[in-house]
Amino acid sequence: MSYTSELPWPVPDERFRHWASQFADMHDLVRGLVIPSGVPQAAESVLTTARELIRMSYYRYEFMMIGAATSIIAIETALTDRYGEGTLASHLRKAHADGLLTEEQYDLLDGCGRPIRNRYAHGDLTHAVLTPPLAIGIVRTSITILAKLHAAPHTGTTAASG
Repeated sequence: MSYTSELPWPVPDERFRHWASQFADMHDLVRGLVIPSGVPQAAESVLTTARELIRMSYYRYEFMMIGAATSIIAIETALTDRYGEGTLASHLRKAHADGLLTEEQYDLLDGCGRPIRNRYAHGDLTHAVLTPPLAIGIVRTSITILAKLHAAPHTGTTAASG
């Protein structure tokens, strides 16, 4: 498909009107999504991308779901590095059993984040319904868990027993 004219400048997505009246409001929504120093550069890059996708969802609502899914993919990669081959669901259970995830974090990542990641991976994300607070919660939890994973020494006990 070729375009005969320039693409239009982005306009605010009407679906976001309940959360932000102007783009500047998006800065306030994501202000708390601070990536701590010390996480590997690859994880920092992925988490920054997830945060920026949420900020840009002011112009395209689906970016919010993609941002949340992106942060879950970063967790999946880190958990696979820690536990070896396995599913995201099994890795989340192991991380919970190892005390790396609180009950609330486990519920958010397994009950909401994992299905979003699955829908994204299978090309069915545009129909996902996710509010900004939930998306921000998923990314915030991803940041917290990735920081914990990179700070906590791996003893290998759960990977051998799981």
